[in-house]
Amino acid sequence: MNISVKPWLFPHCPEEKDWSINWSALEAEFDWLRSLADCLQDPRYHGEGDVLVHTKLVCEALVALPAWRALPQSKRSILFAAALLHDVAKPSSTQVEADGAISSKGHVLQGSKMTQEILWDLGVPFPEREAIVALVKYGSLPLWFWDKPNPEKAVIKASQIIRCDMLSMLAEADVRGRYCDDQGQLLERIEFFREFAQENNCFDQPYSFPSSHSRFVYFQKEHGNPNYQAYDDTRLQVVMMSGLPGVGKDTWIQNNLPDFQVISLDRLRQQMGVDPGDNQGAVVNAAKAIAKEYMHNGQSFVWNATNLSRQLRTTLIRLFANYQARIRIVYLEAPWQELLKRNQNRTHQVPEKVLYKMRNRLQVPNITEAHQIDWVID
Repeated sequence: MNISVKPWLFPHCPEEKDWSINWSALEAEFDWLRSLADCLQDPRYHGEGDVLVHTKLVCEALVALPAWRALPQSKRSILFAAALLHDVAKPSSTQVEADGAISSKGHVLQGSKMTQEILWDLGVPFPEREAIVALVKYGSLPLWFWDKPNPEKAVIKASQIIRCDMLSMLAEADVRGRYCDDQGQLLERIEFFREFAQENNCFDQPYSFPSSHSRFVYFQKEHGNPNYQAYDDTRLQVVMMSGLPGVGKDTWIQNNLPDFQVISLDRLRQQMGVDPGDNQGAVVNAAKAIAKEYMHNGQSFVWNATNLSRQLRTTLIRLFANYQARIRIVYLEAPWQELLKRNQNRTHQVPEKVLYKMRNRLQVPNITEAHQIDWVID
């Protein structure tokens, strides 16, 4: 029996019959959209007015693009949501400088975090949510990629996470949705980005590496050749767990890797009498010492902790890679309300305000970090 699963679509996404945007319905449903109306922008770069005016113009420009209309409905929906959310953090990050200039430093990264939390609370499925988050995070790349220390690497990395053709559509809509003197130059930059991504075979698909190990080595080095066929000298596997408390990391390990040694930071904390709110240096050092002994002996193991930030994971991955480990990240996630409920039933309960802070700190692992990523979504 075939069971058809209806694809997720963002509420009120324009449809093919007339491509019209129901702004009254969108504003009635989303308070974060309404809040954009009170946020001013620098008239030198945004002569059109406040952030809500700009957002509406961006969405109208996106929906008018032939390339957007040619996409499958699910991809149109993802891009439309990203256009709505691309400046969601401006109200909380905008400042008026001493000279009267209006700036919103950091609104892109903050906006990607807000987008993740907004969509998580809305129950948006994981793949669509993370695609929208990536569009918000990398949406300005087509404008500034050539200013990066390594433009080729920046574009190839983005292609592993989100399609570059979709990034270029969002960037074009963003530029067409503003009144500024350099609009023509900005559109030329986007066209250059399209050509660059096409030349590197990563415009409408991820860049294809010779092997997973070649990809891993490329992203571990500052200046590497993406075509280099790296010799696979790995001799053990480290499985790094990642996810908020209560997602079921221990259960997953028991069900999937029953024969692996497990380094559990929670267990070490209990053995050492260290409270989760205390300095964790001694616990981490003890865990690393055990890991080094396993790796010295060529023994595979699981590193079981929350591992929420990219920075923390990167530090550990470099350590493991120095011992020729093959890195597999297993990220687990559950609906937010379900996590809160599970936490209340835990023996070692995490204060709810701490859980919210942890969610805010969470950076979902992506394929540029390891040899293999498994996203296990409840």
